Amino acid sequence: MLQHANDASPEPPGAILVLEDGRTFRGEAFGAEGETFGEAVFSTGMTGYQETLTDPSYHRQVVVMTAPHVGNTGVNDEDPESRRIWVAGYVVRDPARRVSSWRATRSLDDELRDQGVVGISGIDTRALTRHLRERGAMRVGISTTESDPAALLERVRGSAVMAGAELASEVSTPEAYVVPAVGERRFTVAALDLGIKAMTPALMAQRGIEVHVLPATASLDDVLAVQPDGLFFSNGPGDPAATVGQVGLLQQALERGLPYFGICFGNQLFGRALGLGTYKLKYGHRGINQPVMDRTTGKVEVTAHNHGFAVDAPLDGATSTPWGEVTVSHVCLNDDVVEGLELRDDAGRLTAFSVQYHPEAAAGPHDAAYLFDRFCDVMGGDL
Repeated sequence: MLQHANDASPEPPGAILVLEDGRTFRGEAFGAEGETFGEAVFSTGMTGYQETLTDPSYHRQVVVMTAPHVGNTGVNDEDPESRRIWVAGYVVRDPARRVSSWRATRSLDDELRDQGVVGISGIDTRALTRHLRERGAMRVGISTTESDPAALLERVRGSAVMAGAELASEVSTPEAYVVPAVGERRFTVAALDLGIKAMTPALMAQRGIEVHVLPATASLDDVLAVQPDGLFFSNGPGDPAATVGQVGLLQQALERGLPYFGICFGNQLFGRALGLGTYKLKYGHRGINQPVMDRTTGKVEVTAHNHGFAVDAPLDGATSTPWGEVTVSHVCLNDDVVEGLELRDDAGRLTAFSVQYHPEAAAGPHDAAYLFDRFCDVMGGDL
C-alpha cells in the first residue's frame, strides 16, 4: 500500500545550497540526507520530472525545477528513461505532500531517498533560476550535514567542472542489446549509447527498425558486425570536445557512406566530426517548451531540450567537408543557437543529419517525431 505523507509527518532536517560564487539558500532536506556536488542547471518543464531524473544526460548535474509544485503524480515503474536516477542533486520549491495518481507506486521523496539522491526543498527556486540566468551555470553543493556555508563553499570550489569532462562512458550500457522491430523489420540500425533514453529505440522500433544498442566504446567493426542500414548517436552528458573516439568512429562511418542520425550529444559529435567547433552555453537549454524552426520546411516546433553545449556553425551558407556540404537545418528562435545539421553529398542527397533537441521526449511535446521518419527515408534512399 502506497504510504502518503501528511501534515503530521515529522519535520525534515534542514539543508543548505551553496553556489560556487557564494550565493546561499537554506531549506529542508528532500530525498536522501548527506552531501552532493554538481553543476547547477534549471529545467523549465512542468511535467515529466521522472523522465528528467532518469535522463543520463543529467549525470553530474544538480537540477533546479522552475515549476514550483513537483511530485504530485509520484513515481511508477513504466516511465523511467533508464535504469536509475542520474541527477547529482534535486532542487524543488514545494514538493507534494501526498501522491495523486493511480499509476504511482511510491512517492518522489521516497524514490530519491532509496536511490541516494540528495535534494533540497522550500527554497526560492525563482530567485535561484534568475541568478543562474544572470551568472550562468556553475558548480553547486547541497548538504544536510553541513551548517556552515563557508565550509561547504570550499568543497564546492574543489569539485569537478563540466568543461573537459568525458562522461558518456560512465552512463553507457556495459553490453550490447537488441530492441526488435515492431511488426515487419524494414531497417537495422546500430545505435551508440552515449546516454540513450528508452524512448529512442522504442520509437525506432515502431517504425520497423531493429535497433542494436552498442556501448559508447564500440568500434567500427562492432558497428559493421550488425550489418546496419544506418548509424545513430544518442544524447548524453559531458563536454563534446573531450569525446574523441566516437568522433573518429563517425568519420569512418561517413567515409563508408553509412546514413547517420544524431540527437543532442549526437548532434555535437556530428558537428565535430565535420570539422565544426562546439562551445559551452551560458546556462543551456533545458525544458519542454523551446521553439525551434526546421529551416528545411519552415515549420516551427515546440521542443524538449537538455543541453549545455552547442555546435558553432554559420547559420547561413554551407560548409564544405570531405563528405559533402553541411548546413544548419534547425535553429532555436529564442537565441539563434544551432539546433540541427544536415549533410548532403555532391548530388544533393541527404546522407546524414542531426538535431540538438529531443524528438523522443517521453513527456512531450511530440512535434518533432517526424525526424525518425526522415531517418527511415534517408536509409531508404528517398531523400
